[in-house]
Amino acid sequence: MNNLNKYLYVYKIGSGDITWLEFIEFIAKKKKPIFIACGASTINEIKKAINAIVKNKNNRICLMQCNTNYNLSKENFKYINLNVLNSFKKKFPGIILGLSDHTSEHATVLGAISLGARIVEKHFTDNNRRQGPDHSFSMTPKKWIEMIERARELEMSLGSEIKKIEKNEQQTYILQRRCIRLIRNMRAGEKITCNDIEYLRPAPRNAFKPFEKNKIVGKIITKNKEKGSELYKSDIS
Repeated sequence: MNNLNKYLYVYKIGSGDITWLEFIEFIAKKKKPIFIACGASTINEIKKAINAIVKNKNNRICLMQCNTNYNLSKENFKYINLNVLNSFKKKFPGIILGLSDHTSEHATVLGAISLGARIVEKHFTDNNRRQGPDHSFSMTPKKWIEMIERARELEMSLGSEIKKIEKNEQQTYILQRRCIRLIRNMRAGEKITCNDIEYLRPAPRNAFKPFEKNKIVGKIITKNKEKGSELYKSDIS
């Protein structure tokens, strides 16, 4: 192990070794990042593994949700339990989240990313027809590229928590929304009634919006306006 250490940037604790605390402590003392896969384990076993690392003054941990069934059955999706990542956020605040996945498609990866996973482990092969226990569900180069592309699209799509009118909506905002418009030609000095207005697209900036009806009805129009014209503050008194 000591001979290999100089070549390694990160260590991976497989699900089968999560209860081998002496080994985990040995790895922790190397002071390098550690990925922990936690398939077929309990939350108490996970806590013990993490404590074994942290007590050795190593907090460079990625905790990876995992299910250790390696066949291609669609039934397996019922047992992936990506929402466990939400539990990990609460129980281990600040820890890096990940997914160690054995499904053959991208749904689990995209779901994990949306729940906060930042590291994904997948098996890799050049041919799914090769003999061996892992090849059938492993990622081929083509699928790997697809996974990365879909993941990058999702990361961009997640965006901000702030709800606002985005830059690429500015034109749509004007075209799709309705504003208050006149049903008939009106001359300066006339009083606007409910029968004089309707709500039509587009809605230029600063034009009265439908919910501002009460600001217009009963007011005097200050200039001649043609049928279909939108109304602004400068048009009424």
